[in-house]
Amino acid sequence: MKNYFYAATLVVSLAAVTPANAAEGGSCHFHGSKLTTEAIVIACANGRRDALVSSGKIDKAWQTVKHEKIELVDGKKGKEWKVSFKDPTAKDAAKQTLYLFFTPPGNFIAANFTGQ
Repeated sequence: MKNYFYAATLVVSLAAVTPANAAEGGSCHFHGSKLTTEAIVIACANGRRDALVSSGKIDKAWQTVKHEKIELVDGKKGKEWKVSFKDPTAKDAAKQTLYLFFTPPGNFIAANFTGQ
């Protein structure tokens, strides 16, 4: 009888636990310092762009914009991936290009419209 009680308690406890889910773009978290591939960075950039749209930080029109360019640049703390998304239909000319920055392994650093 005791075993049934413990088993029932365990089942109820496991059913009540909610799984921990990462936010959008959260699956792109890497350890180490190995340089990742362009394909992985582009996938992470698309996810991060979508997260910025869903959080309201950038306009919804950006969700359909494809990446224009990816390059490895010299950043403030060394090499960084720089992914550019260009929307020529953006009303503000200063905000026609969205830049996303990632560490060499693929972790998100920042996003802006200046490219700096």
